[in-house]
Amino acid sequence: MPRALPTPRWIAWTVAAALVLVGVLYSFHRLEQFLIRDARFTFNDPAVPAGNQSGGDSGSLDITGSTHASAQAIQAVFAADYGSSVYLIPMSDRRDTLRTVDWIKDASVARFWPNRIVVGVSERKPVAFVNQGSGGRSGTSAGADAKHPALIDEEGVVLPPTQDRFTLPTLLGVSAADPIATRRERVQRLLDLMKDLGNASHAVSEVDVSDPDNLKISEPFDGHVVTLLLGDRNFALRHQNFVGYFAEIRRKDPKAAVLDLRLEDRITVVKEQDEK
Repeated sequence: MPRALPTPRWIAWTVAAALVLVGVLYSFHRLEQFLIRDARFTFNDPAVPAGNQSGGDSGSLDITGSTHASAQAIQAVFAADYGSSVYLIPMSDRRDTLRTVDWIKDASVARFWPNRIVVGVSERKPVAFVNQGSGGRSGTSAGADAKHPALIDEEGVVLPPTQDRFTLPTLLGVSAADPIATRRERVQRLLDLMKDLGNASHAVSEVDVSDPDNLKISEPFDGHVVTLLLGDRNFALRHQNFVGYFAEIRRKDPKAAVLDLRLEDRITVVKEQDEK
């Protein structure tokens, strides 16, 4: 039986659909060319005076949430985009690059027509000071590095210097020269310890995490600087025992400065030659 030929109506619908598709593609192409070429969409360099920009506009980059991250470093991420259309900026790539800038933990990048880019910055928060060089038994370093400790955040990322002043403990047993995995693991020990201590953590000036089975803290207490050996658990309970019995210990031994709290039923005064 011979095949039925397409009806004129079917042919007409096919031709109409093809024309519509061509029209949509052509319109999209014209729109895209408009977004690329029209000066109103030009992404302007914030470092260039407004009178020298396209259309006389000022810089097109807005930065929010940045306190310590360098504005110049953020602007440099978009260096290849200045003078071109905001439509052409690869937003995901720029966000990934922003996350490599010092102090930036995460960032968002949003396009606002006709020609603005808004960068939202979430900065890293330091949790302790660390020595910049490799250290000895407790991770301390000699020379200039010991005098100029670096900041470290909760992920073990070492942060560049800043003019701000931070009241943070010094973390011993880790240095800026250690691998990131080591730094992250030892910072986590610090965070777990401080969380368990609660409000008592505010007085801690040093935390030594070089021995995972015996964390040590130093703090000023009752006019004296004491070092407490807290082991690897029950930090808050052991610290409370110290607070409750320290006056009595000092009466018996006025020179007591290093106390072993690892046994729940006793506090042992550690002599300098016995400390490990």
